[in-house]
Amino acid sequence: MGRLVSVNVGLPRDVPWRGATVRTAIWKQAVQGRRMVGRLNVAGDGQGDLVGHGGEHRAVMVYQTDSYRYWEAHLGRSGFTFGQFGENFTVDGLSDDEVCIGDRYRIGGALFEVTQPRVTCYRVGIRMNDPAMPALLVSHHRPGFYLRVLEEGEVGAGDEITKIADGPERITVADIDALLYLPGHPRDQLESSLRIPALSPGWKSSLQALLDQGVSEAGNPGLTASAGPPPAWPGFRSLPVAKVDRESTGVISLSFEQRDRSPLPAALPGQFLVLRLRIKPDGPPLLRNYSMSGQPGADAYRVSIKHEVNGAASSFLHNHVKVGDALEVSAPRGGFTLTPGDGPVVLVSAGIGATPVLAMLHALAAVTSPREVWWLYGARNRNEHPFAKESHGLLQKLARGKGHIVYSKPEPQDQLGLDYDSVGRLNVPLLDQLGVARNADFYLCGPPSFLRDFTAGLTTWGAGSTRIHAEVFGPEESITPGIAPSSRLPPHLPSGPPGLGPQISFTRSGLTVPWDSRFQSLLELAEACDVPARWSCRTGVCHTCECALIGGAVDYHPAPLEPPAGGNLLICCSQPSGEVEIDL
Repeated sequence: MGRLVSVNVGLPRDVPWRGATVRTAIWKQAVQGRRMVGRLNVAGDGQGDLVGHGGEHRAVMVYQTDSYRYWEAHLGRSGFTFGQFGENFTVDGLSDDEVCIGDRYRIGGALFEVTQPRVTCYRVGIRMNDPAMPALLVSHHRPGFYLRVLEEGEVGAGDEITKIADGPERITVADIDALLYLPGHPRDQLESSLRIPALSPGWKSSLQALLDQGVSEAGNPGLTASAGPPPAWPGFRSLPVAKVDRESTGVISLSFEQRDRSPLPAALPGQFLVLRLRIKPDGPPLLRNYSMSGQPGADAYRVSIKHEVNGAASSFLHNHVKVGDALEVSAPRGGFTLTPGDGPVVLVSAGIGATPVLAMLHALAAVTSPREVWWLYGARNRNEHPFAKESHGLLQKLARGKGHIVYSKPEPQDQLGLDYDSVGRLNVPLLDQLGVARNADFYLCGPPSFLRDFTAGLTTWGAGSTRIHAEVFGPEESITPGIAPSSRLPPHLPSGPPGLGPQISFTRSGLTVPWDSRFQSLLELAEACDVPARWSCRTGVCHTCECALIGGAVDYHPAPLEPPAGGNLLICCSQPSGEVEIDL
């Protein structure tokens, strides 16, 4: 059936890369003699990033000598050594288009089961000195695969590989890799794959997401969280301000209508708008994201803005915008939206974080939802409590609507039991006191520290991770797998002379910079500006870097293996074709 040619191991080490330090165990070396294989790895081996690699279902990585020969010919290179592709077992036979998920093999004294293809990762590009390698492994259908250890034992070079059992459904490694990463996701193959007990939990959840949501202009839900439907219009549209309402001491609401008062395209509860503000005629525009706070489906779009100290955009909106003024407004965007269901809904917010969950409360009240609905809100006091009367009225329309208001520093005139229900801060122990169900869907919005603490508390409390939904105001936390932590500056202009290209606006970070052709991608520009970004493969495979393209257009070099959702872009392999606005 096959033969084990080489056993390769390597421990995590720090590798310099593009001015950063990467922790990786991608460098494997062939070993002599026999090695014990345990439940999590081969003796002497380790993983530098246990989030993306390692664990019971990714204990042993396998790659084939046939693929070695293939890449030597395709890349025009020679001199590869065993472990070159980060594998633990280099084998003769066991090609990716023959081995199936769930197949079991006896090698030496150990028994193994095939669980999933290789995880796409930029580090194989570092090891191969070819950044395109993660994409090439997928597009050429030669990813390699992982084994789970069913029986621990010793193995060594020269051991015969004997198949013990066929995996159910007979789906090959190459086919299941393409099913997730390449265009075309046949429903029957998705259903068949999910019936394989050996398939790793991570792959099952990705394929289940594809099956549940399907694939259309919404992109690949198996690779990235839902970004919502494609935007109703590209870029920005001039809309007049129909109303300006004072919600609290520091919060106003702006309502926008079409000039002819015809209905605007419906938004989903929880989505946001981007406003492009031209404060100075000769200065660059300011772009800011504001969550919609009104009833989805209403004739007007409403956003609510807190007056930030030294905030140029919020000061302009509070002090200068009046009814009749026209502003440049994007279509509703965002994937933080209320999902349908019958179970309890818990809307948790603090400060101006009330806005997207208030839209959700509007949506539930509009259909007099029979679901149990909790409105949990934290503010400093009554003066800083926007939407108090509005939210109370919406709860009254729900048969099972319940609320609890927490003030951290109530004023003497604030009335307990009327304006607020308790003193302190929102926290998870309060949920037990109120009798909130653990199987509820939780929607959270507020300051970053509030979200971080409350999310961690919910997880410890026993709420399911798939039921916790959070919206971050401002830049999200970056994902930079394997990169050593370092102090990060606030977003800033890149070092060196300014570029001569079109303006690139990072809307969440409030930064606009000219494009510079010395960067290979918009991701590289974001990194040079310390704009938080998320990425993994850096070659258009994994879609970790996918985000909203608010305005403008991009070109791809290289082209991604599967396009992003309509209205989105992959920053890892794109360059601007003019001025662009990106939700970063």
